[in-house]
Parts: sequence; structure tokens; C-alpha cells
Amino acid sequence: ALLLSIILGLAREVARERGRPPLVLLDEAAAHLDGARRAALYDEIAALAAARARDALEGGAAVGPHRSDLNVRFGAGGTPAGECSTGEQKALLLSIILGLAREVARERGRPPLVLLDEVAAHLDGARRAALYDEIAALGVQAWLSGADDEFFAGLRSRAQFFRVLDATVTAR
Repeated sequence: ALLLSIILGLAREVARERGRPPLVLLDEAAAHLDGARRAALYDEIAALAAARARDALEGGAAVGPHRSDLNVRFGAGGTPAGECSTGEQKALLLSIILGLAREVARERGRPPLVLLDEVAAHLDGARRAALYDEIAALGVQAWLSGADDEFFAGLRSRAQFFRVLDATVTAR
């Protein structure tokens, strides 16, 4: 139930940001989210819980959310993520990650730790600035890594910087 709550909350967050829901879960369970069929979703969740013992014996899960696809679209035209530029794909992914961080913070009552490796690569200056503003607004502890110092220039006044070189960490 917590996973479902987080997924639905994430969809609300992304819809709030973009003005429309760009996330679509493509599986039988998602089709039951409307109206009276919502009860069927909870029956499916109960069936998943009941299957745990069998899945443990078989060494894997035959049914579940890992069998679902996530269909992500970009912009007002709804361009499929696979047809977007690398920068647009990264922006979409970051929007999902930050939406999830907001939803986890709401569910748990405290912000999560966010780790983003090479996060600024492929983002233009405007998207980098928006990313850094959003991270600051979330109030999370975020660790961002990257090979190019200039990508992080927009954070100079509001972040701590460290350099890792030859297995040695130094404050900058």
C-alpha cells in the first residue's frame, strides 16, 4: 500500500509540475484506478502479498510492478521519451526523481537523501539552474557528483564542495 501511495503521489507531483500527467503505468492494475474498479486493484495487491511465499520458493516474482512499463512523455506535444534529446531525457528522469523525493518526504515527514552522479552533464544552463533551485527548495541533503566544476558554478554560494583525487577527499 505504501508503494502504491508513493506511485500515485509521484504521478500527482509530476502532473502538478507539468499541468498534465506525463506518467502512465501500462499494466492491468493501473487500468483499475478509476471508479468502482479501484477495489480490484486492492485485490491484486492482496494477491501479490499472498504470492510472496511461492515467489520465495521459486526464487523470483512471477507477477508484480516489476512487470509494468513506465511510459514517459515530454512537453506539451507529449513526445515519447525515447524520441527526446539526451538533455530532455535527463530532465524527464530528474523530474521523476525529484517528484519521488517530494512524495517520500510527504509520506515519511522528512526529506530523503538524494544522490545524483554526473547530474549536470547534458543539461543546458537553464535546466541546471532549475535543478539546483528545486533541490534547494526540497530541503534535502543532496550529493551531486561531476567531472566538470563549471557545471556546478550555480551552486557556489549555497553548497559545500569537495574534490576526490587519488582516493583523497579535500574540501574546496
